[in-house]
Amino acid sequence: MSTLKVQPTVRGVRVSFRVQPRASTTGVVGIHGDAIRVRLSAPPVDGAANQALIELLRKALGIPAGAITIVSGLSSRTKVVELEGVTEDRVRQLVQP
Repeated sequence: MSTLKVQPTVRGVRVSFRVQPRASTTGVVGIHGDAIRVRLSAPPVDGAANQALIELLRKALGIPAGAITIVSGLSSRTKVVELEGVTEDRVRQLVQP
């Protein structure tokens, strides 16, 4: 069974994302292991997929882009992202139907 792992931090939370670049659409798909699965239409070239992930999270969570930091996985499909000013419940709402 897949279980989303959300780590609280001093300023917000850290969450893992499993990214599929060059998808036909951009959006949150569900859960992949302990990470949120996301499809991005941007290619994994020159940081375009990372920027697309930040933009998706900015819109979905209603937070400024400066509150989103990719902590690890800049060149990987699995990324750890720190979200400032966001609660665990708010992150879990991203994957709710």
